Amino acid sequence: MSRRALRRLRGEQRGQEPLGPGALQFVLRDDDDAEEEGPKRGPDGRRPRGSGKEGVRVNNRFELINIEDLEEGPVVNGERSDCLLTEAVVSRNKRRSPSGSAETKRDGEAADRSNVSGKLRKKKKKQKNKKNATGETSENGLEDIDRILERIEDSSGLNRPGPPPLSSKKHVLYVEHRHLNPDTELKRYFGARAVLGEQRPRQRQRIYPKCTWLTTPKSTWPRYSKPGLSMRLLESRKGLSSFAFEHSEEYQQTQHKFLAAVESMEPNNIVVLLQASPYHVDSLLQLSDACRFQEDQEMARDLVERALYSMECAFHPLFSLTSGTCRLDYRRPENRSFYLALYKQMSFLEKRGCPRTALEYCKLILSLEPDEDPLCMLLLIDHLALRARNYEYLVRLFQEWEAHRNLSQLPNFAFSVPLAYFLLSQQADLPEQELSSAREKASLLIRQALTMFPGVLMPLLEYCSVRPDAAVANHRFFGPDAEISQPPALRQLVSLYLGRSHFLWKEPATMSWLEENVREVLQAVDAGDPAVEACESRRKVLYQRAPRNIHRHVVLSEIKEAVAALPPAKSCQPRKHDRPLL
Repeated sequence: MSRRALRRLRGEQRGQEPLGPGALQFVLRDDDDAEEEGPKRGPDGRRPRGSGKEGVRVNNRFELINIEDLEEGPVVNGERSDCLLTEAVVSRNKRRSPSGSAETKRDGEAADRSNVSGKLRKKKKKQKNKKNATGETSENGLEDIDRILERIEDSSGLNRPGPPPLSSKKHVLYVEHRHLNPDTELKRYFGARAVLGEQRPRQRQRIYPKCTWLTTPKSTWPRYSKPGLSMRLLESRKGLSSFAFEHSEEYQQTQHKFLAAVESMEPNNIVVLLQASPYHVDSLLQLSDACRFQEDQEMARDLVERALYSMECAFHPLFSLTSGTCRLDYRRPENRSFYLALYKQMSFLEKRGCPRTALEYCKLILSLEPDEDPLCMLLLIDHLALRARNYEYLVRLFQEWEAHRNLSQLPNFAFSVPLAYFLLSQQADLPEQELSSAREKASLLIRQALTMFPGVLMPLLEYCSVRPDAAVANHRFFGPDAEISQPPALRQLVSLYLGRSHFLWKEPATMSWLEENVREVLQAVDAGDPAVEACESRRKVLYQRAPRNIHRHVVLSEIKEAVAALPPAKSCQPRKHDRPLL
């Protein structure tokens, strides 16, 4: 059997043998020595391959990859470094005294290894010093650039729009791209095979011009052509950028045709209009409402996604969905369609069983104008956070915004935040100290909520099919008078919260915790706690009239109990095919 076959049996390959201490030999010949010795030849008279060449003799040339260059500097005026001369002397002694003792050989090998290792350490140290020097220079340069940019921004008052730096803490309204796709959440619930099993592979020739985050274009949609919708940057100041959608003349003509179709109260006219302009946003949203009234949920959702796609294709290059620093003024009529499309998509996602994705859409709507909050998303974000089991986010939002937004004055936050603390205290993966702290915080906040909003308890127990104790039902603080004496605006907020989130309180552990705190509140009321009278006076002052954004939210929510509590001037529901002018 040949040596080649033996190497294959042992799993070895040619040139892969371990590198021994004598594998590297540094040969440096003088001209006189070369002339004296002459070329060496083998027994057959032939000159051996590689003889007469100076340098490194290695069994496998690939072993030199991780070895630094053996020559630290070029040859200058025929002189070499001391290390190379020492190695040359050692190698020359080896050649001239082949019958030397074993100790001499060991000393020569040790000298070789020490010289090579010392040289490698020097080389690495020099490279490290060079890297440090270049790193300090680059950092200083970047700092100088940052200072120059700060001076320019301070002098002009302008700031370039864009997402915050990665090193900074994420904003509370920061939106993550991957959570805008409902498939991400569905894969976590059912697995990728169940979600993507029926989807066909992507075609090589793309029909649609760009990749989008809000929706995924479908092959059943008409070929996209620009409908005349665009976005313009209005101003950028103090880290915030204001944008606005704009309509071209052609789009304005289509808009006038749409208004005429709405006045005709005939949905088929809108269908005809969409055949000519398949990506007109208001027509898509209006036809979606008509399909939803006819219980065609799939078609209604598809039309909303097409409207979102049309608007996303018109985004300004600097408009960011995730940064939380881009603003859209709701008072501009061109911007309202985007708000409505996002809200409708969020509602479909919640009904579809994707609360985590719906929470991201809610944060996106709130980030477009957080100070005004035109659709009052603060009445919904706590519900979605609890449904998505994102308790930490709800607690963080309450802690950061309570000081300047008074979130505890909203019944939904007053009850949802203690519920989030209580559910955190039920998790087994947290330390015992954090669990006890969360439980104490939950009990304190729920007692404050029951003292401030006593009219919530009895309707909540009725929604949960729980019969209250006689001492609680007959008490003047939680009895029927508490619900009747509520101001109209407060009654509307309570109806909205209970109609949406009552099922979150049905767990037996939650009910027993609520019962304990109700008894403590009753004891404080009987003891004449001054906080009870203070809360009653605040209720009479704060909740006399609800602002317009709450009315918009109630109309869009379509919760019967909340819509019934609207004032007569606002409770007129639009007809089936009327355009929702909010």
